[in-house]
Amino acid sequence: MAWKGSSVEGVHTGYVDISKGELMIENGRLVGGTVEVDMNTIEDNNHGRDNNLIKHLKSPDFFDVEKSPFSTIALTRVASINDENKKITGNLTIKDKTQPVIFPAKIEVQDGIVKANGKLVIDRTKWDIRYKSGKFYDNLANNAISDSIEFNIKIVAKKQIL
Repeated sequence: MAWKGSSVEGVHTGYVDISKGELMIENGRLVGGTVEVDMNTIEDNNHGRDNNLIKHLKSPDFFDVEKSPFSTIALTRVASINDENKKITGNLTIKDKTQPVIFPAKIEVQDGIVKANGKLVIDRTKWDIRYKSGKFYDNLANNAISDSIEFNIKIVAKKQIL
């Protein structure tokens, strides 16, 4: 899963790995599921996993990975816009705080394989990630960090037969 965050000084991008998940399919349509993200795997495109940016993102200022190593999203509703395009409603948990989210996704179910591509943009302050947020701190000027974090989600899942 790709992520993007920005500040006045520039944009940072990277990846974080999905550790496990389950998508529920009924009559060839996605109807729900849960996806878990391992926050220990967060990395930035330019420097990998061992640098000051990633150490800071893992700290209590941001995702507090030591206390909350996993984030999850539980899909609670999938509404059709058209054949492939869906509006996904779910509950996103970051740092043990859960908030509702809605995002668009393109879903394809064919021959027991589900392909999902979605873009989720969140306001990090709803999960108490307030570090250098202009909503909570005055006089940040060029030190402000955008409250928006963008996640580009790409999942390919195969039907598991029990």
